[in-house]
Parts: sequence; structure tokens; C-alpha cells
Amino acid sequence: MAEATLDIEDEFTLHGDRDRLGHVFENLFSNSVEHGGPTVTVRVGRLGDDGIYVADDGPSIPTAERATVFEPGHESSAGGTGFGLTIVRRIVEAHGWTVTATESDTGGARFEFTGVDVRS
Repeated sequence: MAEATLDIEDEFTLHGDRDRLGHVFENLFSNSVEHGGPTVTVRVGRLGDDGIYVADDGPSIPTAERATVFEPGHESSAGGTGFGLTIVRRIVEAHGWTVTATESDTGGARFEFTGVDVRS
């Protein structure tokens, strides 16, 4: 079983549907643990005044797959449903935000959310 560390790099408050945003973070954290290796660190922080990120230090999402990881049925591991990141995107878009996948500073996966009502 993997061990995970959660590092909240910035204190902030998000305004949105608590239950639905809980699903967003649950899916992202679960993906980090599932794909991040035996020990993974997940970092959450702000992107200026209108964004946040969730990043890990596991393997990165290949560049060619970053645009398609949010599509229904896209799965990168056996036994996955391929809907976790689709759910993330749909909830994020329902809040009027956007989400993109990129590479973290440590070479892992990073999800950036913009258009977010972020407050200190």
C-alpha cells in the first residue's frame, strides 16, 4: 500500500459546492496515491488570485495524453473506470472554472484550476 503526504503550501478558502468539490479533491488525491509510487507527496497551493493547483511528485502524465485525460473512458491503469478526471472536469466547469493537466516542479502530475474564487 502506498503512503501519501499532503502538503498544503498556501492557506486559502474556495467558494463552491462543498460536496462536489470534495469529489474533485478525492479523485485527484486517489489518482496521486494510485499512480505515485510507494511514497508520494501531494501539494496544494494558490495560483495568484484566481487559481489553485494540485501537484504530486509521482510520474508525470505524458505530454501527448494531457489533453485527453479528461475524456470519458480514458484510463491509465488496469481496473480503473476512466471517469475520475472526467468527473473532475465536469464539476470544475460547473463552477465556471477551467482545469488543465501539466507537469509539476518535481516532474509529477499537476492540475491547475483557473477562474477560481480564492480567498485568504
